[in-house]
Amino acid sequence: MKLPVVFSSAIRYNKSTVKKPKLLIPERGMNMKRLIALLTTVVVTAVSSAFSSPDTTAEEPHHDNELITYFSRAGENHNVGVVERGNTDLLAEIVAEETGGELFRIETVREYPSAYDEMLTVATEERTNKERPELKTSIENFGSYDVIFVGYPIWWGDMPMAMYSFLESYDWDGKTIIPFNTHEGSGQANTVTTIKGICEGA
Repeated sequence: MKLPVVFSSAIRYNKSTVKKPKLLIPERGMNMKRLIALLTTVVVTAVSSAFSSPDTTAEEPHHDNELITYFSRAGENHNVGVVERGNTDLLAEIVAEETGGELFRIETVREYPSAYDEMLTVATEERTNKERPELKTSIENFGSYDVIFVGYPIWWGDMPMAMYSFLESYDWDGKTIIPFNTHEGSGQANTVTTIKGICEGA
């Protein structure tokens, strides 16, 4: 499985708009908008290095058919309050701006409640029952993409069950997968190993 980069970001706060990243060095007191920009700069730089051939210089970007897929939830968040856009949504947008890839939002037919406690109940039931929530849309031209970013939040040490629905819906043979996620301190939570197991041939 081709997994050149894994991008994981511990984020507690949310801003509805994020400017294109320009930072290289973190500063004391950095707000979340600037932190998101910094982290994305790191991952995009690493991705560029991973996909560059020996004959490609830093001034000559390497182009692939790239798709940025992601699942994200807005609404009431733990220790944050109500946000208009989820953190993974914001990161996916920045990755798309930096790579030139297309965005695809993973959405479920049954919308998750906006209230945090209600959402917690629904998501916990899905995980306990190993459910595969029905998705609203699919990627019709999936075969035309070479590199696919897969973004998701970490919920209770795992991907949301909607991500299982998504990953199990496609043939990943020959694809390069680049996972990225947001969390509150749990890191990758073994999700990369899970993705490897689902996406055989990638």
